[in-house]
Amino acid sequence: MSTHLTERRRPFGRALCAMVTPFDAAGGPDLGAAAKLAATLVTEGCDGLVLNGTTGESPTTSDAEKAALIRAVREAVGPGPALVAGVGTADTRHTVELARQAEDAGADGLLVIPPYYSRPPQAAVEAHFLKVADATGLPVMLYDIPGRTATRIEPETMIRLAAHPRIVAVKDCAYDLLGSTKVLARTSLAYYSGCEELNLPLYALGGSGYISTVANVVPGPLRAVLDAFDRGDTAEAARLNALNLPLAELMMASGLPGTVTAKALLGMPVREPLQPAGREAVDGLRAAYEELVQSYT
Repeated sequence: MSTHLTERRRPFGRALCAMVTPFDAAGGPDLGAAAKLAATLVTEGCDGLVLNGTTGESPTTSDAEKAALIRAVREAVGPGPALVAGVGTADTRHTVELARQAEDAGADGLLVIPPYYSRPPQAAVEAHFLKVADATGLPVMLYDIPGRTATRIEPETMIRLAAHPRIVAVKDCAYDLLGSTKVLARTSLAYYSGCEELNLPLYALGGSGYISTVANVVPGPLRAVLDAFDRGDTAEAARLNALNLPLAELMMASGLPGTVTAKALLGMPVREPLQPAGREAVDGLRAAYEELVQSYT
């Protein structure tokens, strides 16, 4: 069995933000605010941005809104930062349409989840991903998040899919470090943590970086953990990681969606069915945010 664990594959960089989609007071996309946020995130340390994911409220944005967001962000950040477009739906045909639309709009890659709710078996999941990968010339990142889709991309399925030349990466939210390590050891897939508490552990196992909702508000502190690890200062990486966890826990494990908590800190509205965070939650988030920022100054 060949091993790939000593190789860092970074097709989209290391530090990526799962960017929120700003809306205006009337409830429509605020492309100006999106462009400004994207430029700020890149300036503050993000190598790339994931647009139209769950954090970007993709279930409630139209296909036209998704394309407009990609175009606006591409114009704002230029050709350098990687733009990965979420195109996952429960319908293979619709996913293929969104993939082609994202390519035309200027995306650099596609983030694709297993079809949700219908709970297809692994052979159908595999066929779905292959059809999407064959639909464009863009590299594909598989999104393994069974807690939302109710369908796991099993490690053996990942290993088979890795043979496709355009399936290059995984966003890992399966909470299975054993399975992830197995795939890392047997393929060249680039693994990105999708759960902030696993950013450092997965990176230490040979992962490529992270895709973070929390990075919408603190991109620098999250990147600093990987910077310290890459310098060989694992003790400092662990210390910085511990500093980041209180805010990450409040944002991602407090009972509110990460979109809601990120937008609470950014002062942005959400689209129904999501509802804004209450005053008590906002106060707690702001206190944790300010404490983290002060620890880095």
